[in-house]
Parts: sequence; C-alpha cells; structure tokens
Amino acid sequence: MTIREFKMPDVGEGLTEAEILKWFVQPGDTVTDGQVVCEVETAKAAVELPIPFDGVVHALLFEEGTTVDVGQVIISVQTGSGEAAEAPAQEIPAPAEAEEAAPAARQPVLVGYGVSEASTKRRPRKAPAPAVAAQNGTTAPVAAPAVPAAPVAPAVPAQPTGERPLAKPPVRKLAKDLGIDLASVVPTGDGGVVTREDVHAAAAAAIAPQAVPAAAAPAAAPAPVAEAVAVSAAPAADPSARETRIPVKGVRKVTAQAMVGSAFTAPHVTEFITLDVTRTMKLVQELKDDPDLAGLRINPLLLIAKAVLVAIRRNPDVNASWDEAAQEIVLKHYVNLGIAAATPRGLIVPNIKDAHAKTLGELSKSLSSLVATARDGKTSPADMQNGTITITNVGVFGVDTGTPILNPGESAILAVGAIKLQPWVHKGKVKPRQVTTLALSFDHRLIDGELGSKFLADIAAVLEHPRRLVTWS
Repeated sequence: MTIREFKMPDVGEGLTEAEILKWFVQPGDTVTDGQVVCEVETAKAAVELPIPFDGVVHALLFEEGTTVDVGQVIISVQTGSGEAAEAPAQEIPAPAEAEEAAPAARQPVLVGYGVSEASTKRRPRKAPAPAVAAQNGTTAPVAAPAVPAAPVAPAVPAQPTGERPLAKPPVRKLAKDLGIDLASVVPTGDGGVVTREDVHAAAAAAIAPQAVPAAAAPAAAPAPVAEAVAVSAAPAADPSARETRIPVKGVRKVTAQAMVGSAFTAPHVTEFITLDVTRTMKLVQELKDDPDLAGLRINPLLLIAKAVLVAIRRNPDVNASWDEAAQEIVLKHYVNLGIAAATPRGLIVPNIKDAHAKTLGELSKSLSSLVATARDGKTSPADMQNGTITITNVGVFGVDTGTPILNPGESAILAVGAIKLQPWVHKGKVKPRQVTTLALSFDHRLIDGELGSKFLADIAAVLEHPRRLVTWS
C-alpha cells in the first residue's frame, strides 16, 4: 500500500495560509484526479481544491475551521490498491477539549466526521449563519458526526443519554462562555449536531424561563449585494454578556492589514463635490425601457462606472501606480475597474478587467456577474488582482459620503453617496432635484490637487449632463 500526501497549495500570489472551510470527502471515500476534496478560504477568497491523483482517502489531517500553513499536508490518500484505506488510528481532538478521551464506541476518525455511504460527489454547501459569516469568515456548516458501525448518521431529536454531545469546537466554546450545558441542548443540525443557533436558543430560554423555548432558526443566506455592495450580518451575541470577542482572520484580517498599510503608506487626499444627477436618473429609466438593453441590469452604478471611465480617458495620468522599489510611476493604459463589495466574509474589491474597452451592455453584464459571484462567495483571487481604480457605493446604506481608503496599489477610489430628492437651484428657481455627493480619495504622490480636482469635476459633469457619455467619448 502506498500513501500519498496532498499539501496545502499556494492558491494565490504569495499567500502563506488558508482556512479549511469544508471537506467534501471522508476516510474510505474513493477520489479521482481533479476531484474537489475541500474548500478553503484564503486571505482573498474561498477556493475549491482538487486532488492531483487517484486513490482512497486514508486520513484528513485537519478539521474544518482550522487555519493551515501553505505546504502542510492536509489529506493522505492510499494509491496503487483497490482496497479501501483503513481509518486513521487516532482522531484529532478538538483544541479546547484535547484532554477529553473519545467515547469508546466511536469509530477512530477525525473529529466531526463519520463513515458515510460510498459517495464521492460534492455535497451542496449550506448558507452561513449570519453571525459566523459576518465576523468569523467561516461559511462551512457543521459536519456530520461519526457514529458507531453505521453507514449514515441518523437524525436525532436530542442527545442520547450518556453520550458526548456532537458539536464543533467553536460551538463548544460558545456554550462554555454562555454557561450552557451542551447535553441539555436540543440539536437541529444534520445528524444530531448542536449548532450555534441551538446554543443561542438555549441561552435565550434560560434568560426567559417562563417563555416557550424557541426552536433554533435556520442559518440565513448571505445578504444580497445591492448595487454591488452587500450588507454584512451583525454578530450574534448573548444579550446578558458585556463583551463578545470575535477572532480576526481570513479576508477581514488581511483587509485590516491592507487598510493600515495603505493609510500609512500612501498620502491620502479626499475631495468632495455635490451635484444634481436628475438627468442621469432619467436616463437610467429610459435605458431600462430600451428593448436593445432588455435583460440587462441597468442602475445608477452602471452610469457612474461609465462616467469614471470617460473621466479617466480625459485624465489618463490618474490611472497609475507607485513603484516604491524602482521609484517609478507606472502609467496604466488599461482600466481594471474595482467595485468594493461588503460580503459575509468581509470587504473585497473584485475588478472588471479592461473595463475601458467595454460597451455599456458589456459593462452591465460584467457588473452583474461580479455581484452574483460576490454574493455566492465565489470571487477568485484573480478577480481581485491588478485593479487600477475603485468605486465604493456607500449610498446603498443611506450614507451621504465618506473618506474612503485607497485599495493598496491603486491611485484613487471614488465613494458614491446616497441619491436623494433635495431642494436645488435649477434654471434660476428652487426645485426638487435628485442630488448626491461624490468623494474622491487619491494618492498625492501620483495625483496632485489640480489633476485630482479635474478628474472629480469631469465625473460630476458627465453625471449632471449624461449626453457627455457620447460627446466626450
């Protein structure tokens, strides 16, 4: 019998670690070259990992939720034999409870995994619970538990007497922090696994003992991305607790590091302009009714993106980057237009490649694809690399404007505020008009005040008189 090992690869550019979100195979499963065996979250995105050889899974070396360094072995596979691999000799205990002995009746496999029916097909991924998705970056559901000598773990309404409750380490820690005995919690997860929602429901019932205990709510799907910006869910917390601590990891950790690096490396300048976009809003409606654009998503963000591209064409020096090592300014003759998206995993900035060369219809399709991919948590590292300038639409949250921080490596970022009906002087009279505020932050090493002001003024001019989308093109 030959045992081959599969190591955590570098799925991005120079990434050093990744978190295992979900295993799609278990010990004893047959795998083939190219089959996806797990999903991991890097500092940039969730990525599926295919295994590069055939065989039978011998052992899973890490459980879901574990952060693994690039180069570490994550799975071993028996090759060169048609016989199924034996399960690992010892299970890997939960970090918080390593001192506890595993139940004697449990089959010796990785914690949280049991012997399933012989199936190598990927199981559908569940939507993340809001508290986990928004703060911890974890989107994997609790894995099916191990059961003695049974091919499929049966669903159970409550924990069998005398057996250790089935729950993942983070859920056990949550229960411990809230003072909840897991043995008393009614599980709702697959195969009788206690979920975070079950623990919170038990805590709520303990606080209000006269109330009827509420059944745990199912995990909610990620909030939709509106205008290419999604609302991250708020963390679930025990109402009686004075503090809640949330581990910083994954996308949120790297975003924090990047924002600090950007803020203290590139000298930021932010300029503002308030403008009347009534004509642009009318054009949006006209385009929606245009049969030539039927089936396409037409919204203000689409025309704002087009206005930015027109303004870059008129002010090409804004589309650049600063090469610190070479002490050079790198002018970009292409525009990879970034759209900041607040996803359940944290802030990401995928970009539309060669946006400058796209028609209005093509740009609409690219924006729709970007939004759908971000909503599903499937944005790849490649989608977020080599951006040149970014738009962040804070207006979907009802915010008038802000002072956005540059995406690292880029020269400028435009914040779009809420579009509101306001009194405005139009043709000598005060009338209700659609008004918004734009804020442009830029790297003062690359863009001086004059260039930045001209660029922002050109964006505003296009949005005030959208016919310039044609006359200035």
